[in-house]
Amino acid sequence: MANRPQILTDMQVSFCGSAGDGTIAAGDIFKRAMAEAGYQIIAFDVYPPEIRGFGKCIARTRVTFDQVYSLKPQSDVLLSLDDSHAIPHVGEVRDYGAVIYEDRPMATVEEGEHMSGHLKPAQLPYGVSFRELSERATSGARFRNIVAVGFIAGLYGLPRDLFHRTIGRKFAGKPAEVTESNIAAFDLGYDDGAKTFQVDINGFGPPPKRKKSEKVLMMHGNSAVARGCLSAKIDTFFGYPITPATSIMEILAKEMPKRGGRLLQTEDEISAVAAIVGAGFTGSRSATSTSGPGLALMTEVMGLGSIAEVPCVIFVSQRGGPSTGMPTKTEQSDLNLAVRGVAGDAQRIVLAPTNVEGCFKCAGIAFEIAEKYQTPVIVLLDLYLSNRYEAVALPNKNPFKLDATKWAKKPGKGDAYQRYKLTPDFISPRAIPGQQGMQHTITGLEHNELGRPNDQPAMHEAMSHKRHEKLKTAINYPNLTTSKRFGDKGRVRVGVLSWGSTFGECLEAMITVRKQGITCSAMKVVMISPLPVDEISRFMDDCDVVLVPELNYEGQFASIVMGTLGRPVHRLNRVTGTPMAVNDIIEEIQILAADKPKRRKAAE
Repeated sequence: MANRPQILTDMQVSFCGSAGDGTIAAGDIFKRAMAEAGYQIIAFDVYPPEIRGFGKCIARTRVTFDQVYSLKPQSDVLLSLDDSHAIPHVGEVRDYGAVIYEDRPMATVEEGEHMSGHLKPAQLPYGVSFRELSERATSGARFRNIVAVGFIAGLYGLPRDLFHRTIGRKFAGKPAEVTESNIAAFDLGYDDGAKTFQVDINGFGPPPKRKKSEKVLMMHGNSAVARGCLSAKIDTFFGYPITPATSIMEILAKEMPKRGGRLLQTEDEISAVAAIVGAGFTGSRSATSTSGPGLALMTEVMGLGSIAEVPCVIFVSQRGGPSTGMPTKTEQSDLNLAVRGVAGDAQRIVLAPTNVEGCFKCAGIAFEIAEKYQTPVIVLLDLYLSNRYEAVALPNKNPFKLDATKWAKKPGKGDAYQRYKLTPDFISPRAIPGQQGMQHTITGLEHNELGRPNDQPAMHEAMSHKRHEKLKTAINYPNLTTSKRFGDKGRVRVGVLSWGSTFGECLEAMITVRKQGITCSAMKVVMISPLPVDEISRFMDDCDVVLVPELNYEGQFASIVMGTLGRPVHRLNRVTGTPMAVNDIIEEIQILAADKPKRRKAAE
């Protein structure tokens, strides 16, 4: 690192350009190098649905010394690879932050179309000849993005060899000249940045030291889900591509065959969910992945999984809706569908991780829970969490049980195996096809303990009771944090109740307002169905007012909480297609803290 005074690192770098500029690739190299250096990382890429050359791409990376939980409202560095897309984001750069842009455009630009005319008075301009440097290094302009990464690394005194290694890994498997050209472009950008005077006093201090026992990997939510599946020894995966869940299937398609697993791309989502129910019936650990439109198609077969008591796992990454909606924008609007979207009374278990590490844990433990309670389990992500990168410390030992089934014993001579036997814990001993003496029937019709169709009132009452009651103990499932409170203990002015990816922003907001003197706590809820009512109720007992921020228009989680507990909450709903803004949550907490009696009356 450069020998100059540094603060503890908290720097956010944004690359902005057009599809085809290599914006996402530049951000990827930067964040992976920083993660390897030992920093804490949160990164999120925004990309368009349009074809190459038309849509806007933004790659944001927050690099910190200590653990943080969301991106910052303002970046410290904005690097423009296309001014037409980057100019609207100049206001997102803090005072005395750096704005880096091409100072020698290929052609004359119209007045008002160059970045230099849009900088705020306190922002620090750095004009760089990306195109010229790329052409000097490689005889072409296509490596402008790598030159840009090199310039930032040189400007802030980051280790050159660290980026060389990252570039080498990114292009491993390609011809050697590809890696060589990228490194040459990086080096010219680095040298240019190193000889440029850094005006901004902020920078990258030495990274924190990590424990040698920790295995730290840079991954996004979908890759963490795939790794959790592999650690849980998934046997079969059936799926159909859909944004933003597709990369789960892509990763598993590459890795499962190496471990003896099988993956099949089906013709649609209906056949995918039918296949995992069929595989679950045979004793296979099976899963699929989808988004809201696909989940809507799966509801009928999920009902079959519930009534037939078949374990299977469905990973759902939400996007903007309804219908095909906004495929490349984030939202939390499929909660009602995940929890209640089914014909009849067919409660299922729904888990919603709040960060990338949670994606790994929930993915693996979902197979255990599905087997133990013999039911479909939904793991609910969204595009923000699926595509958000974090440096994750994984356990050295596999944390998941490879078999959580309550297996049936062979019945005595003359006795019939009762697949749906009514038991004190409401969980029937399970057998799979081919086990001697345990022939049984499964059906989508209501049935008796033998599995044979039976629609008598008493039987339907008993089986409905069984299917619901067995799930209640899932709230206390070991090694699963179904809910957790953070912040001030005891009585607080404002409590923030949150679920899914938005919890990181809620936690950042809580930390900020506590420094302002507002007593505040935040609770994350990971198990959405069945809802941990007692824990949430105790949390609400300690709060003068409760705020529920979420990325949907209706306040779906707020409605579930109010409907279940019969207690008022305040809603903060956003449907911008982007993650929740921390400042919006802070402002709402401040309003509630200052005027709690009036606000409470309005909510009631």
